Amino acid sequence: MVTPVRVVVALCLIAPFIAMLWVSSYARVEPTFAGMPFFYWYQMLWVVISTGLTMIAYWLWQRDQRARAAAASRKEGGDL
Repeated sequence: MVTPVRVVVALCLIAPFIAMLWVSSYARVEPTFAGMPFFYWYQMLWVVISTGLTMIAYWLWQRDQRARAAAASRKEGGDL
């Protein structure tokens, strides 16, 4: 079942792939950061961003699974 939480999880996991596959958006030298060309520091920034997005996706997924398990146990308990 597709829920808003699952859509957010999917977006969190897909965003880094889209950002890295769209090479023309970062295939340039300027602006530099600490003497490092944009091409390199942009990719390194996405390592950090990807980590954060993966953590958010995991947290949301675990929360969703716990809620589903609780709902299922309440439903089973109510049928007795």
